[in-house]
Amino acid sequence: MASLSIGIAFANTVRTIPRINTRRSKISCEWDPKGILGPAQTGHIARLEFKRRLERDSEAKEAFQKQLREERERRQALRESRVVPDTSAELIEFFLDTEAQEIEFEIARLRGRLNDQFFAQIRLEIGQIRFAVTKTAEDEDRLIELESLQKALEEGIEAYDKMQKELMTATNSLTKILTSTDIKATLLDMVEKNEINRSLLTLLDENIANAYRGNQKEAGDYMEKVRASVLKYLTV
Repeated sequence: MASLSIGIAFANTVRTIPRINTRRSKISCEWDPKGILGPAQTGHIARLEFKRRLERDSEAKEAFQKQLREERERRQALRESRVVPDTSAELIEFFLDTEAQEIEFEIARLRGRLNDQFFAQIRLEIGQIRFAVTKTAEDEDRLIELESLQKALEEGIEAYDKMQKELMTATNSLTKILTSTDIKATLLDMVEKNEINRSLLTLLDENIANAYRGNQKEAGDYMEKVRASVLKYLTV
């Protein structure tokens, strides 16, 4: 997921307010902060050239993969170092100080804390600044911060809750299919109930991959056949 961020500058710190996107994030192959692969290029042709250069230059590919590993390790260490505060007011500061690309992770981790009480605290702080008789430049910056954070979290929570609901539905649907004695009849029934969707296909793909990784070839092959049937009804 690509995140759009708005930087709000203060005297000694810069906070980044993320704009949440509903698509799952992934590391782009165009990321090359150390300039190993030359100046950044854009466009479809440039991306193909980038891929070809990686394929024919094993040294550059190895260095690039190392950068990706280091970035993943950096993010993991950062996640482990963050201490979740106890109060809603402190939790607001926690999110304001969190990197934009980490907001989705923290929404998932702290979904239970992002409740009416938390958003009431944000609205309270916004109202106090918005309706103050006099406001400083710092107050105006703070207002922008809070309003941006509120919007980002609301969008992120909506996307997360939708994803969780779809995942739960997909899990139940997959269980129904795999335990059925008549898969065709089950799929037809699910089509009528609009229970066959991309989330089900994605979950099935994950189970197939896990089966093969666990050397469960028979189970993987069986689910491949189930997948073919699901895909047929998905495109009806």
